[in-house]
Amino acid sequence: MSENDGFTYREHLGPEAEGEALLAYLCRRYRHTSSSDWRVRIERGDVRIDAAAPGLNDRLRRGQRLEWRRPPWNEPDAPLHFDRLYEDDDVLAVGKPAGLPTLPGANFLQSTLLHQVRLEFKGATPVHRLGRFTSGVVLFAKTAEARAELSRQLRAREIEKRYRALASGDPPWDAITVDRPIGPALHARLGTVYAAVPSGKPSSSRVEVLVRCRSSFLCDVWIATGRPHQVRIHLAAVGHPLVGDPLYVAGGVPAADTQALPGDPGYRLHAVEVAFRHPRTGRRVVVTAPSSDPMLDGREPAHA
Repeated sequence: MSENDGFTYREHLGPEAEGEALLAYLCRRYRHTSSSDWRVRIERGDVRIDAAAPGLNDRLRRGQRLEWRRPPWNEPDAPLHFDRLYEDDDVLAVGKPAGLPTLPGANFLQSTLLHQVRLEFKGATPVHRLGRFTSGVVLFAKTAEARAELSRQLRAREIEKRYRALASGDPPWDAITVDRPIGPALHARLGTVYAAVPSGKPSSSRVEVLVRCRSSFLCDVWIATGRPHQVRIHLAAVGHPLVGDPLYVAGGVPAADTQALPGDPGYRLHAVEVAFRHPRTGRRVVVTAPSSDPMLDGREPAHA
């Protein structure tokens, strides 16, 4: 574990904060911190409203600027490296290792792909993200113009993404298209997590079996949409959860009363390839990333 530099959180208050007491708002908005801890932070001046030190029960107004300082903390261990796969003046593509979060969250701040990339490429912004224990290609925009164009391509489903996964079971098909909507489902610990639910947003994945083993199979998955945890959810939705997935079970939903979180390890999933139109020249660019997992690149048979 390594200690970071701490962080100052900033937000402009919206209409939902109007008239609420500061302490009550902080407890409701940031539930990871207890009321007694918020009280201490306010009293020692770690919380500011429009740059001034407020009282515990000061009433908030829409449009005010709230800042609060989180002191340095020890972040969980993560691999702090990435591979450069493609680079020019507009675009950077890197290979993310499994175990490194793409963005800050859940006690990660500097032990993230974003922070590590920006140590070398100031201002680079990820166009999409991968789950913590999903490895592979992540695109970054190096200019505002590149970010706008690549984001447009992402929304228009013009960016092609191919994943390699190790899934459980022996499907009766060699290829299948999965069109299960993905949206919030109940979770005992978090309240909700993304899952296959009829009320979710349209989602589509194309799965092709590459190698069949005794009780598992290696497959490639092309995703037309980019919903959170889509590959994991869609394979589980058709009865073939990823081998070792601690969260999603057959049906594409979390197991009843599970305490597992989306960021927990165990599954094998790798973003093998991303293809896009270059934001400046319009030429097609294909970026691939070999997997370091021998079960995903065929160097070692999957006996699961």
